[in-house]
Amino acid sequence: MLIKRILLIALLTSALTMVVGAQQPSTQTQRPRLTAFGNDARYTLNPGDVLDIQYRYTPEFNQTVTVQPDGYVSLQIGGDLKVAGRDLTQVRNLILAKVRTRLESPELTVILKEFQKPYVVVAGEVVQPGRLEMREKLTAVQAVLMAGGFKDSAKSSQILVFRKLNADTAEVRSLNFKSLTKTRDLENDLTLLPGDMILVPRNRISKLERYVRIASLATFLNPLLRY
Repeated sequence: MLIKRILLIALLTSALTMVVGAQQPSTQTQRPRLTAFGNDARYTLNPGDVLDIQYRYTPEFNQTVTVQPDGYVSLQIGGDLKVAGRDLTQVRNLILAKVRTRLESPELTVILKEFQKPYVVVAGEVVQPGRLEMREKLTAVQAVLMAGGFKDSAKSSQILVFRKLNADTAEVRSLNFKSLTKTRDLENDLTLLPGDMILVPRNRISKLERYVRIASLATFLNPLLRY
């Protein structure tokens, strides 16, 4: 059980550090809120994605690159370039800006060859905790149902959703699934974003902060994942 708990904490922490889509940083004057998943959102790159970079007139510089864990790729022309959190059009424009110092009127195509499929993580008192692929829009209720539903030990009146805001901070939202079930007020259900984490605790948490530091997330989750 201890190994299982450690693996769950590692999975949850990993999900916050590899989020599909960049989030705006939190400041004292601007407190970000959990946002809905937009249908018109373009895919943004993540560590592990593979790109084909093809030059029309200078194919000798064509290359296939993998986005590194720090979000960078290494280009034959231009050196290191941070691409994580940007879409293909933005990456193409950044590469063009770099290679124009060495190539005259370059034309290139950037192709997403392999990508990390968007996912959310459901952990805690559900039948099948783990990672769920996001093939379409997904709400918190749907994610719990896809994870097999609640165990008898679940505290369904306080479901926690964690969302990364920046490299240091995650926002925490508390949902009352009992209220949703009784009133069928599904408008209050939360539409998830890739990388979100849902935690179904066993006991109610009396003191819940709206924002938590990602570095201390394992300490926060450890008592909630005890079996």
